[in-house]
Amino acid sequence: MEEMSEAGLKKLEDKRGPSALGLLGAIALILMVGLAAWGIVNRKHAETRLAQRTDESAIPTVAVIMPRVGATQEPLVLPGDIQAWYWAPIYGQVNGYVKAWYKDIGAYVKKGDLLAVIETPELDAHVLQARALLVKAKTNERLAQITANRWNALWAAGSRRRLEPVSRQETDVTDLDLSAAHAATLAAQGELDRLNALEGFKRLVAPFDGVVTARRTDVGAFVRANGVADQPEMFEVADIHMMRVYVRVPQLYASRIHAGMKAELHLPGLPGRVFPAVVKTTAASINLDSRTLLVELWAPNPKHELYPGTYADVYFDLPPLSDAVDIPSSALIFQDNGLQVAVVGADGRAHLKNVTIGRDMGANVIVTSGLSPHEWVIDSPPDALNDGDRVRVVGHHGVFPGLEQSHEQMAFADK
Repeated sequence: MEEMSEAGLKKLEDKRGPSALGLLGAIALILMVGLAAWGIVNRKHAETRLAQRTDESAIPTVAVIMPRVGATQEPLVLPGDIQAWYWAPIYGQVNGYVKAWYKDIGAYVKKGDLLAVIETPELDAHVLQARALLVKAKTNERLAQITANRWNALWAAGSRRRLEPVSRQETDVTDLDLSAAHAATLAAQGELDRLNALEGFKRLVAPFDGVVTARRTDVGAFVRANGVADQPEMFEVADIHMMRVYVRVPQLYASRIHAGMKAELHLPGLPGRVFPAVVKTTAASINLDSRTLLVELWAPNPKHELYPGTYADVYFDLPPLSDAVDIPSSALIFQDNGLQVAVVGADGRAHLKNVTIGRDMGANVIVTSGLSPHEWVIDSPPDALNDGDRVRVVGHHGVFPGLEQSHEQMAFADK
């Protein structure tokens, strides 16, 4: 009985063994499939997160600045030419030789002061001849007057007695001879007056109060009337109590220059000195070659410190434009579409805007149109930045107006 029981038991165990092994294999297979599926899902999730991080890292991080409203422009500085209030070259008006000169360069003169005397022997001879011709003409006129009076008296007496001792024709001839003699006298007198006027040019005098700025003659020098190409003026006289300053203002600023505007003159030879000036008038026309407006300023010169021909830097205090804003030059974008800046919108994307520059001051520029003072401008925008690109903002304090950033973006920006 016991033997049978052991044999049956062994037989039973032999029958149950393969079923247990199959169950264990099925369980192991399920576990392997589960592990494989978990690995695939985990890889997919990792790839998704990697793609998200890659996309996030591709969004450029930019710094933004707020345009400065009501920016005051620096003075407009332009080169100017200082000229005398009046300036006159003095030429010889008669042929002759310089007998003497009395004023040298730098001499202050009054109107009518003698500058030089010219000897004119030829002119003097012509004057003597003209005087003699005038005496002759007056004598001829006197003779013609006597003859005409006598013939007219004879004609009148004959008419009363109905006689004709002289003809009417002969009487008319004497009258005409008198008229011709009178005209000759007038001509001789006119020639003498002309020569006497030339005699006055033997004395060169100052035409106005001023200073002698040039003397280009000396004693014994030959003087030709009215000057020639190879003979310069004998003297130059300049009135420097007030100076005229001429400046060419670019067309961009022409409309902002007006009469009465104050300016300052800075001279390289007088560092630290400032000379006041005021705009008197403009040419009211733009030069086609330079596209500039010619402006005339007046500058008082009581101490005669300003010299004609001097170069000066002219400082204009231009009032700021009401709609102008000041931004760094680094915010500008130079593209084929023109000068642009990039601003960040409420959608967190960059938007390119065309702007107009009123003045370039080096580190900063004045934008006169195209940019609102309430827009956030991207400073030093990336070269690859395009209109509509998403950006990550740094460089501002507080919450960016109108732009909601996630905590992840803020954390990334802080890094």
